Amino acid sequence: MTDRRETCGRADEKFEPVRAAFTRVLAGNPGGMQLSIYEHGREVVDLWGGEHFAAESLVRTASCTKGVTAVCALVLAERGLLDLDAPVADYWPEFAVGGKAGIPVRWLLTHQAGLALFDPAAEVRAADLLDWNAIVSLLAAQRPLWTPGTRCGYHALTFGFLVGEVIRRVSGLTVGRFLAENVTGPLAADFWIGLPEQHEHRLRPDVAPAGGIDLASVYRDHGLEPTTPLARAMLRSPQYDPGPGDPVWRTRAFHAAEIPAANGVGNARALARIYAACIGEVDEVRLLSAQTVESARTPRTDAVATPPELAVLTTEPPRFGLGFQLPRTGIDAMLGPGSFGHTGAGGRLSFAHPESGIAFAFTCDTFLWDGLTGPDPRWTPLLGALMDSLD
Repeated sequence: MTDRRETCGRADEKFEPVRAAFTRVLAGNPGGMQLSIYEHGREVVDLWGGEHFAAESLVRTASCTKGVTAVCALVLAERGLLDLDAPVADYWPEFAVGGKAGIPVRWLLTHQAGLALFDPAAEVRAADLLDWNAIVSLLAAQRPLWTPGTRCGYHALTFGFLVGEVIRRVSGLTVGRFLAENVTGPLAADFWIGLPEQHEHRLRPDVAPAGGIDLASVYRDHGLEPTTPLARAMLRSPQYDPGPGDPVWRTRAFHAAEIPAANGVGNARALARIYAACIGEVDEVRLLSAQTVESARTPRTDAVATPPELAVLTTEPPRFGLGFQLPRTGIDAMLGPGSFGHTGAGGRLSFAHPESGIAFAFTCDTFLWDGLTGPDPRWTPLLGALMDSLD
């Protein structure tokens, strides 16, 4: 463990520009961080550093968890056990109420189901997210906040419960168990949805900024009245009120729970390894076929409007394939067209780029990125150095 601003780890000679960029990023930013890059199934960069940050340190990966959850769903689809075009209700009969009978599974993955937030009348708080059965029952009974399929709006917390319950109904396993048995176990990757207690001591606590988004003010500034069902749901959401500073998010109970949109715990090494195994073999393990990857990274929402209540929070609309974010020029460009992956609150980033054979993951314990107006400034020099190394 190091408590100094020094770079630890290794990088292949070809990727020395990346190591130099990481050293500059580490020197100019607080907290601990880790970077891992795979090229054609082999780890070529493994760097870390920062206060009290060790080689085996773990962090909460926030919404990078969604990409891992999507991998689990696609594994089931590739095995012929899950039809992405079938109604969700075929696997989860209780879901068929409130105008949701025709929602296909793929709309859960593309954030088009209209269940982006919880019904405000339910008054869901962060502590309630620990009760899986209660939350999925609530979502099964809930009416969509817009006509399903007509809008694309980021399902920040509900994504994991919706996709995760389908995984559970199909496989008989919780997302965490399915992940361990079918993805991270075969890869020997240190990533969990539901952190085992024996690894709790490795987890670095989130260092979150004070305050949060004042949604009511944002709406007023844009001439929106926060009276629609979606706006009211946002104002009462545990995502924004009180957000990641809530003490519940720092407890052992939260880390142990399965919240497959937000509380995956791991490190950059594990995330990069998972993405590398999606686009090629890693120690004789491959998770997805080239055909599945091509389908997963095909843009699905470019022609679908974003609800105004969500659109005012970002300078660029979201872009999704099947469960993965796709590159946006000004916010999360990754390695450009063809990339697929997921960002995470505060500055986490993980993705793959099949054409170059690259899988990339950056994790950190300090929230610096708002996710709204541009890329995390830590990413830009790292990705620029990576592109220079590949030229």
